[in-house]
Amino acid sequence: MNKSFIIEQIKRSQSFLCVGLDPDVQKIPQHLLEEPDPIFEFNSAIIDATYQHCVAYKINFAFYEVYGSEGIQSLEKTIRYIKINYPEKFIIADAKRGDIGNTSEKYAKSVFEKLECDAITLSPYMGKDSILPFLKYKDKWAIVLALTSNEGSKDFQFLLCENNQPLYLKVIEKSKEWGTDQNMMYVIGATHQPDIFKQIRQIIPHHFILIPGIGAQGGSLEEVCNAALNDDIGIIVNVSRDILYADTSEKFATSANIQAQYYQQKMKKILMDRKLI
Repeated sequence: MNKSFIIEQIKRSQSFLCVGLDPDVQKIPQHLLEEPDPIFEFNSAIIDATYQHCVAYKINFAFYEVYGSEGIQSLEKTIRYIKINYPEKFIIADAKRGDIGNTSEKYAKSVFEKLECDAITLSPYMGKDSILPFLKYKDKWAIVLALTSNEGSKDFQFLLCENNQPLYLKVIEKSKEWGTDQNMMYVIGATHQPDIFKQIRQIIPHHFILIPGIGAQGGSLEEVCNAALNDDIGIIVNVSRDILYADTSEKFATSANIQAQYYQQKMKKILMDRKLI
């Protein structure tokens, strides 16, 4: 899925919302536990309820791998369901891979060829070797973890390098040499100050940014958009728990629809105010 197509879909849906598919069997509606595959039943209902309001789905592999082979089957069925029913949606494998050489080549082959995802989140800690194999695929995306939304981001990502440059900026500055704004995105958490987004935009003015941390983690959509939007929109905002678990009754899908539409309407207004649609 190329950059122009993603931008077109954002404008068409008037939304840059990504719905995170992080199903937890302890949180999903209890009546689904009677189904042969509760995770897939939950996911497919959420997808059907939210597709009109989002442009992407982010599938966090940990929430499937924890259940072994059955969980992997649920993951594969979920991806296939999106591909068949909503092929225009951008599918992100939130797998956070980050290894070198032929190991990364296998990861890339697995996610892009076997599972047919459009993008994957990657840790750049091991350097260029761990990212390049993913950049060899046409119209696929490497999404590099630069400044994450969790509290632990302060442990390493703000450490100062030469010229008092924080590590997260060094990661962005160096890694942007490996790919282009046509095949590489960055994860920047919404829990950080807007000035940080402005600083990052000076280094990557044209790249897409995947932004977690809105909703349950407390990030402000308006502040993030004011600092991070560019002329091509340039952001995809992920929301998971706020949508998935808006309601845990049998009306969960209806509540997810309402919550996704709430975010879509806010995004539409922001895009219109900025004259981007």
